[in-house]
Amino acid sequence: MERSGQGHSRGQRLVLCLAAAALLWVAVMVACGQSDQQAVVDSAEPRTDSVVSADGVMIHYTAAGPGDSALVFVHGWSCDRTYFQDQLEAFDDLYRVVAVDLAGHGQSGTNRTDWTIEAFGADVVAVMNELDIEPVILVGHSMGGAVVVEAARQAPGRVEALIGIDTYQDLTQTWDDDQARQFVAPFTQDFPAATRLFVQQMFRGNADTALVHRVSEDMASAPKDVAIASFKALAAYDPAAALAEMRKPIRSINADMYPTNIEANQQAAASYEVTFMPGQGHFPHLEAPETFNRILRETISEFWPIDSAVADGP
Repeated sequence: MERSGQGHSRGQRLVLCLAAAALLWVAVMVACGQSDQQAVVDSAEPRTDSVVSADGVMIHYTAAGPGDSALVFVHGWSCDRTYFQDQLEAFDDLYRVVAVDLAGHGQSGTNRTDWTIEAFGADVVAVMNELDIEPVILVGHSMGGAVVVEAARQAPGRVEALIGIDTYQDLTQTWDDDQARQFVAPFTQDFPAATRLFVQQMFRGNADTALVHRVSEDMASAPKDVAIASFKALAAYDPAAALAEMRKPIRSINADMYPTNIEANQQAAASYEVTFMPGQGHFPHLEAPETFNRILRETISEFWPIDSAVADGP
């Protein structure tokens, strides 16, 4: 009986040991799974996805980088999110970086009936909501400058600052109907030719000819109806009125081809400062990406200080 009792105790101990080992294995696997999931969340590898905007249009975007603090890049007229490839690669180790295709641009849908800056702003907000990012600094190039003002108006609590790329030359400037019609007329007659000429004139004479050709041909292939409607919407939009609803700091990184009305901008925004990139054209982030990224990093650090350990980053 004693031997039988000892055998039973040893069997119980064996079962308990096996159970404990199994529980340990499960715990390790769960922990590894959580680590893998966290690694996916924090991965800097870019991913492309889509979300439905407020009016049902599918909006495509690329996102990369760790954390919740995000830089959201918004392209200009007849461009797309690929124009920010250098910036996504330069900043994805520091922030969540997101580049958006506005409706009618890039891979996003064209089934919009009312092309307005307000609708474009909603495209950006839809992506912000989908990714659940906060706080956000919105970075807009050219027409994208007006779009990020509108996005900030629609989601003011999530936006910390706005950064314009060769835009915000005068936040108080308005266009009348005649000016808009005169500008649009050549694009209506021959959109590809008018766009090529328009884009080429936005580069300086010493610009890289391959870049000028690539950008002008790409923009000339944009959907004509979307492009013309978008410009009319831009001409009708009043950024100063939107800024009056939500006082946000604005910074510009501008070429010096066009004058910037600093005094008017300082009155329209909560605060306004501009850094110029002399010798560059309308696409400084494409023409001189290293210099542009350095200035952008310095501009961002005003709102989100960068640790000294990464101060020599992009």
